[in-house]
Amino acid sequence: MALIDCRFYSETLGLSTSMTVILPQQTRSQIGLQNTEGHGPHPTLYLLHGLSDDDSIWLRRTSIERYVASLGIAVVMPQVHRSFYTDMAEGGAYWTFISEELPQLARSFFPLSGKREDNFVAGLSMGGYGAFKLALRHPDRFAAAASLSGALDLQKTRTSPQLSVIEAAEWDRIFGKAPIQGTDNDLFELLTRLDRAEGEKPLLYQCCGTEDFLYQENLNFREACRKTSLKLTYEEGPGEHEWGYWDAKIQDVLAWLPLKHK
Repeated sequence: MALIDCRFYSETLGLSTSMTVILPQQTRSQIGLQNTEGHGPHPTLYLLHGLSDDDSIWLRRTSIERYVASLGIAVVMPQVHRSFYTDMAEGGAYWTFISEELPQLARSFFPLSGKREDNFVAGLSMGGYGAFKLALRHPDRFAAAASLSGALDLQKTRTSPQLSVIEAAEWDRIFGKAPIQGTDNDLFELLTRLDRAEGEKPLLYQCCGTEDFLYQENLNFREACRKTSLKLTYEEGPGEHEWGYWDAKIQDVLAWLPLKHK
């Protein structure tokens, strides 16, 4: 595998930012690791970080590079700070960045496939929200999306006492003072819209630990999704909001992805 710390300028954000990228590499003599490289542009997993993290966190807290080595898939891990993957009311246009500019830049820098069937997105906590938001708003671009311990019911999460790390003023800077419910930032609204729309719909994978403070919010999303035509794979079990759980579950996500060569 090739590991790239990519620093670049974002026209959308008006600042220099970063993404960490893993690219497939075919090797024959490397000891202890079986690498695979497919033919043509690489299938790509956009892997999103949580609220207190950055683009390096998946690499530092899990063995993601080792897990994808035999899959022939690229992994793009972008930096979005504490934006909730949203065009902030007071701050950067991070939704426009993550949904429009970043994929175009990544494909201009690296040999990544632009085909829907080769593009996937996953994330943890805030990143789980971002992953489902990308797939539900752009089902024509992503074949599958996965949320690990996602902050999926933002209207409830916004008032959760466990999320005191996000003060009311910060929520307002991100989303404004108006309710999230019924807007483009509401995953439940996006589920309803996509259920009524024609065309292909992404496969969804959702998991959450039963001891996680976001467990009830995940149950709420699961029940809403089950009332639609979207195909959801849901898993739960013992686990808290921590990296031991996410390191284990990202392996399940990779096994679940509908890669063409499987």
